[in-house]
Amino acid sequence: MKHAFGISIPQALSEICSPERCALVIYDMQAGIVPQLADGQRIVAGCQALLEATRIAGMRVFFTRHFFLPNRSGGVGQLRRAMIWQRKTDPDQIGPMIAQGSDAWEIVPELAPRQDEVVIDKITMSAFESTFLNVALRDAKLESFIIAGIALEVGIEPTVRHGADLNLIPVVASDACGSKTQEAYERSLATMKETGEIILCSTAEIIQSLSAR
Repeated sequence: MKHAFGISIPQALSEICSPERCALVIYDMQAGIVPQLADGQRIVAGCQALLEATRIAGMRVFFTRHFFLPNRSGGVGQLRRAMIWQRKTDPDQIGPMIAQGSDAWEIVPELAPRQDEVVIDKITMSAFESTFLNVALRDAKLESFIIAGIALEVGIEPTVRHGADLNLIPVVASDACGSKTQEAYERSLATMKETGEIILCSTAEIIQSLSAR
């Protein structure tokens, strides 16, 4: 830990991931999303391991859950995204995506949130955009967050970059993050690594840092 100008600046992973400074964010591990990845269950297992360790450590836990507005209520961004993802050329041709309250919208049972954990619903890729996540972290005097889930290149990277821009310290549990392709996974990790501000490490390293405390 470094000290300057009346503040403490964490350096080691054990300092950054201290429960007094850090929260866990499980990103979009939903019933309608996990099966889309061939290794979805491996990501579930990684998130389970993180959950168990952070719960034992007493860390605050946040889950995100993505949904789409009904097409009739959707805006330009949502309709355009749905057209791209469904490979349609006309918005009248797109089918319903993940609806709020649907079975696909729910967190997978293996990662069921506890009563004292928080679920954040969103219609954006960044978990910080138009949600209360930043306020909740700030109010609890937290300075960093661990993130894992699906998908790295679609939503986790925007969340991580947004979090860094809010002067939080992002810790990416890289082996507990899923991507559509290996190429997309490696490209996303490489671009995040280049900044030098984002910490990329394994689930085992995070768990070990928590156990060391």
